Amino acid sequence: MAPPDRDRRPILCGEVRTSVLRTSEALTARTAAQLLNLRPDEHVLLSERPNLRVASPQLLTGVDCRLPSLNGSRPRAVGTVAARAVLTEGRVLQASAFARLVPGGGDHRKPWGHYLLRPGVVEPLGRHQDGEFTEGFLAAAPLPGGVLNPGAVAERLLDEVLRHRLLDQRAPFKSGRTRLRWVALPAAGDGVTSIERFTVAADGLRTVALRVAPADPSAVAALCEDLALHDWLLTTLVALVERSRLGSGDREAVLTALRPVVDHLLHLWMPGARVPDVLSGVWETLERRPGFSRQWQALVQRIRDQVALQTVSLPRPVLADS
Repeated sequence: MAPPDRDRRPILCGEVRTSVLRTSEALTARTAAQLLNLRPDEHVLLSERPNLRVASPQLLTGVDCRLPSLNGSRPRAVGTVAARAVLTEGRVLQASAFARLVPGGGDHRKPWGHYLLRPGVVEPLGRHQDGEFTEGFLAAAPLPGGVLNPGAVAERLLDEVLRHRLLDQRAPFKSGRTRLRWVALPAAGDGVTSIERFTVAADGLRTVALRVAPADPSAVAALCEDLALHDWLLTTLVALVERSRLGSGDREAVLTALRPVVDHLLHLWMPGARVPDVLSGVWETLERRPGFSRQWQALVQRIRDQVALQTVSLPRPVLADS
């Protein structure tokens, strides 16, 4: 049994779903704000530096469920899961849902009014162990029904936005969705934010375990949105380059296949641009190993080399003698 003081530490957990927006043209700031105006009583958040990013108001979903665990204990928990949609450069859509597990809820459920006054907080009833919850939540297998599942909340929100009447349902290129499930525990002794685990399961699920310095829960969720965004960008770029037959196919056909990459993706790579300094240690670790930006830059250079070769091979106009 874990020591009592460890059992009472808050844990953050969540999931991010990322997809290309199903529209032929990237949305402007104004249209993006219309798309993500999901609550009439609150405004969307819009930022234009260093790139265009629009976030919906926070939405709450009430939950009365079990907590996942590997030992089958699954204590009951009650509260609300916070969710929002985020659109980057009018092109990449994310749905993010998270909750903060705060022990001390007693053994009996309280009236809903108590939980609504604590948005994004889920209270376990009785005792639970950090390790059992973390391992159960990050397990690669799909979470069973009836347990805390922010991913299901995020998936519903993503589908809702993608069905919006503003979208013409014509994506500029084929790409899949990615799922990033994360847990954040308080950082040890020195309080430095770090990443303990980053895995990709066979079904494409990404799992992340973090140790974070004291920070607003929404900032930690934003960090995970940033990780999910750049993981999706890299995954999508790799897939598009493979489909283009870069290096083995007809050069003109290859460049035609890669044009959406140049038009819609290359300018989006800005890892950590909006991450607070107190949380930046996560990106520093990922840049060392596995090296997100190194792989991205290598692929981008290959594409640029192909464009340069195609430009050099174009026939030059013959100038008439004067």
